[in-house]
Amino acid sequence: MSEHGHTGLRQDQQGVILVEALVVAPVLIILTFGLLEFGNMLWQRMQLQTGVRDAARYWSRCANAISGVTCSQEIARNIAFYGQPTVGDFERVAGWNDASELTITPATPPSPPGGSAAISVVTVTGRTQYQGSPALGFILGTAPTIQYSYEMRFIGW
Repeated sequence: MSEHGHTGLRQDQQGVILVEALVVAPVLIILTFGLLEFGNMLWQRMQLQTGVRDAARYWSRCANAISGVTCSQEIARNIAFYGQPTVGDFERVAGWNDASELTITPATPPSPPGGSAAISVVTVTGRTQYQGSPALGFILGTAPTIQYSYEMRFIGW
């Protein structure tokens, strides 16, 4: 009787698919959410890069003495944070709107390049905490910081 009982269990396939699904499903779910989280992080970094480059472009072409246009770091920050010279309704990156998160050097637009003068360089650095899912912050202990720096030669208008 014991021989007959073991043979029946070896050939019995009921429940195998359920067991396989219970093993594979958590792996696929974690992989899917990981890919979505990674894509969201890359998108936020791309938006930060675009804002930093736009602010650097504005600041590198800003020359109060030449054009009579009033240039300000507030306008450069608004361009970086909102994509426009004034405070907008939507931020490029959620939570990226604090003046301390965008560093612009030099603090005033450089002098126009002269014949023998050294080339002036404008550097803009932006940083923010990644605004992702709370699960990632829980796993890592803290949200990762996204940072980008861009350097551009001063041109003036």
